[in-house]
Amino acid sequence: MGVESGDTAWLLISTAMVLLMTPGVGLFYGGMVRKKNAVSTISLSFLALAIVSVQWVLVGYSLAFGSDVNGIIGNLDFVGLSEIGLEELGTIPHLVFVAFQLTFAAITLAILVSGVAERVKLSSFIVLGLLWTTLVYDPLAHWVWGGGWLAELGALDFAGGTVVHISSGFSALAIAFLIGKRRGYGEHSMEPHNIPMTLIGTALLWFGWFGFNAGSALSANGLAANALIVTNTAASAGAIAWLFASWYHGKPSSLGMVSGAIAGLVAITPAAGFVDPLASLAIGAVAGVICYSAMLFRINRGWDESLDAWAVHGIGGLWGAIATGIFAKESVGGYSGLIYGNVNQFVAQIIAAGSAVIYALVMTLIIAKVVDLLFGLRVSEEEEYVGLDISQHGEKAYA
Repeated sequence: MGVESGDTAWLLISTAMVLLMTPGVGLFYGGMVRKKNAVSTISLSFLALAIVSVQWVLVGYSLAFGSDVNGIIGNLDFVGLSEIGLEELGTIPHLVFVAFQLTFAAITLAILVSGVAERVKLSSFIVLGLLWTTLVYDPLAHWVWGGGWLAELGALDFAGGTVVHISSGFSALAIAFLIGKRRGYGEHSMEPHNIPMTLIGTALLWFGWFGFNAGSALSANGLAANALIVTNTAASAGAIAWLFASWYHGKPSSLGMVSGAIAGLVAITPAAGFVDPLASLAIGAVAGVICYSAMLFRINRGWDESLDAWAVHGIGGLWGAIATGIFAKESVGGYSGLIYGNVNQFVAQIIAAGSAVIYALVMTLIIAKVVDLLFGLRVSEEEEYVGLDISQHGEKAYA
């Protein structure tokens, strides 16, 4: 087929855009914690990028995209990227695809910070991050994108609703249960210390998501254009839906509005290459409402999954995976969903989403428990009281 310079340029740009999303998550989360934990929370996103960048080159890419082993995992042919040179992969260099997929793995680990924010030991997070990426993210990526059993089943996930968002959202909830609530949760105010920082983080995420979804076309073509427009439409619908839902219960929260935008972006991610703009409007609007409802459910249950990765990414990704099986349109991406008479696709999406939820929850609980037993997941009571900026980094966000 031969390398196409236009496709290569688009994937290089998309890779840089998606990479920017990881520090964007840091700012998004950093504004929502107390000021004594701002440096720590932002730093964990940068750390996630560094951890995964090394892991991906050494073994991660091979486990996710190596030749299939029994539908479960990739083989070790690509360890250290030793067998990957300058050869082409379709119309792009293979190395560009490696780099593009690396950024997906990195942001997935960064989203996981939500479950441990304001109470995790830095050293334990490093171990947890390595194990989680290797044992949870890489197998799920292989199942869906690397020729694994969900790919054989026919499950669709254009840009990561199942692989990225279901896995990180439900894993964050599992870790939150195991690590325990922040001290004083439900007794003292834990309001966001800097909402403008969170808004800036959202801007970076919204921008980067065009590379996330449109880049997943792996070509500068009409499919990428469709992915871009449905991404923006779903984000906008989600923002408006959450804004009005929160307005109904009180004030129209700016934090709620941008959370709704993220919910819409999450939900359209698996569907971006398979649905038209009208479907994306419905997907985004429903995401805004159900993710807001999930957040209220979490609060009412007293779960301290601090920054709502479960409500936004987990539930949003779950809805998006199912919605792909409902709204997929053959004229867009070659597949039809439930409303066009294809029940099998809908069933495949249910199976894929359900298996991802179960696998992420169970494996994350096991990994987190092992790390906790060996090293201890959370800081001491005194360190948590002082704040992780001082106790873990010896720095202050605000002098």
